[in-house]
Amino acid sequence: MANDIAANLGHLPGEQAAEAVAGHIGRFWDPRMRARLYEFVDAGADGLDPLVVAAVKLLR
Repeated sequence: MANDIAANLGHLPGEQAAEAVAGHIGRFWDPRMRARLYEFVDAGADGLDPLVVAAVKLLR
């Protein structure tokens, strides 16, 4: 789901795209969903869009 969000917001320039993805996840994702995403990133983020990884850094 995070990759889909990144695909939809990836048209924005650079840091603005990461901020938009982070904003969406922060507003609409349940804390448990965010925790699982953080765990996934910590485990290597295999298959995640780099924009999602950048967004997670902003969220933390």
